[in-house]
Amino acid sequence: MKLTLIGPTYPYKGGIAHYTTLMYRALKARHEVTMVSYKLQYPKFLFKKEQKDYSNKSFCIEETQYLIHTANPFNWLSSARKLKKMKSDAIIIEWWHPYFAPCYYIMSLFFGKTKLLYLCHNVFPHERFFLDKFLVRLVLKRGDYFILHSKMEAKELLSIKKDAQYKVNVHPTYNVFQFQNMSKEKAREILGRGREEKLLLFFGFIRPYKGLSYLLKAMGILKRQEKLKKRKLLIVGDFAGTRREYENLIEENEIGEEVWIKDGYTPDREVEPYFAACDVVVLPYESATQSGIVQIAYGFEKPVIVTNVGGLPEVVEHKKTGFIVEPNNPKALAQSIDNFFEGQWGERLKKNIQAEAYRFSWDRMADVVEGFISSS
Repeated sequence: MKLTLIGPTYPYKGGIAHYTTLMYRALKARHEVTMVSYKLQYPKFLFKKEQKDYSNKSFCIEETQYLIHTANPFNWLSSARKLKKMKSDAIIIEWWHPYFAPCYYIMSLFFGKTKLLYLCHNVFPHERFFLDKFLVRLVLKRGDYFILHSKMEAKELLSIKKDAQYKVNVHPTYNVFQFQNMSKEKAREILGRGREEKLLLFFGFIRPYKGLSYLLKAMGILKRQEKLKKRKLLIVGDFAGTRREYENLIEENEIGEEVWIKDGYTPDREVEPYFAACDVVVLPYESATQSGIVQIAYGFEKPVIVTNVGGLPEVVEHKKTGFIVEPNNPKALAQSIDNFFEGQWGERLKKNIQAEAYRFSWDRMADVVEGFISSS
């Protein structure tokens, strides 16, 4: 088939850019695929941080066409005409935020009879705002097919497009950060961590809905119960100006010696030591659709402790690939962390993660895309 894939890719940084690149590779192995990305993804007044990371060329797609300026309506028209001339069997668009709605809506008006498939990371944004449902409905109602990563997302899609043709497929694994196949011992040496330490990892952008405050309170509970011996928490992520409030929680719970913070964006080539060094990755989210962090963890064959929210229970099987705990409950989270280490669950869960490889593979994602487009 002849396909066009639209979304962020190198040098844009972040999980969705990684996803786009890996999706392109999986499809390119079977079909003729044109990769289209952005001249400009976000205006600086909306996204003030650096949007690009040139350090990891392993994600580079040499033939990418950087066509779309998301804030320029004249560009939308010219880009749409270029896309139509490609005469693809289908145009596949990454979708995760209503900011892109005007751009994609106008462009879609010019696609003619070309089938339009949306890969939805989030139907609605994590942080809702006035008119977001209107904008999402405006653009997604023009889609022919949809692939989502959780049943919750499917429910949200059906709330705005009752006859949507969709499939739910779990988020594939990010297994591309192992540049050195680093051992746990080597990773800990690089990070200055002891071999006998039991390490928990919280990774990614720090946002209120990700529940880091509950994890810090859980560590405080374990400290008071004298169950934090050799158990340490690595927090690796961009605090976006909120670090002080979490430092206050660390002080209040007297866990300063048990918590190590690496503040700021982590370039792709610096991700490996943190996941290789840890024993378990913790996602104490208050809400979620799905999470690329779980899939990075699985790529390193690391088990996870997650909360029972959104699509997380669909990718984590309790006591098979990780532990599931109730959200907003530091006591329950503390108990789960204690059970993980006291029950020596690490190796058992690792074997189960290895056995689930196809379920989380990009080949399976490509199969789902093909199933839609070849049947049309």
